[in-house]
Amino acid sequence: MTIDAVPAHAPLELETFLPYRLSILSNTVSQSIADEYTDRFQLSMTEWRVMAVLARFADLSAREVAERTRMDKVAVSRALARLVEAGRVDRSTHGGDKRRSVLKLSEAGWAIHDEVAPLARAHERDLLAKLDDSEKEQLTRILDKLMAP
Repeated sequence: MTIDAVPAHAPLELETFLPYRLSILSNTVSQSIADEYTDRFQLSMTEWRVMAVLARFADLSAREVAERTRMDKVAVSRALARLVEAGRVDRSTHGGDKRRSVLKLSEAGWAIHDEVAPLARAHERDLLAKLDDSEKEQLTRILDKLMAP
């Protein structure tokens, strides 16, 4: 039966539904990495993603962090508040505009980043080792195509 032939009232078969499968894969991979940095550094997954974005792109506003991570603004704001309070992120103002804060990793944040990033890369290598070179290239092309606007 093709997708078009499925009646509208038929239950959604999550085990074959692409968004669900991608979500499960993402959660599984992310959680395996998170287990390591949560135990060692008491970081949530959201906090780590915020730190990774700030390591890649310095001097961002909270709105820009939310845009780059594609995470909920409230979740990003809460993560940033915890990171600032823990001394892992520095917050300053943009020029004279007190309405726009500028965020960057602190020295303590960089120290954590520099320990967690290699763990994340190792998890990525282990995951991709299941694919041959052609499959890796195909995966990259498919993901790029699906993520394009």
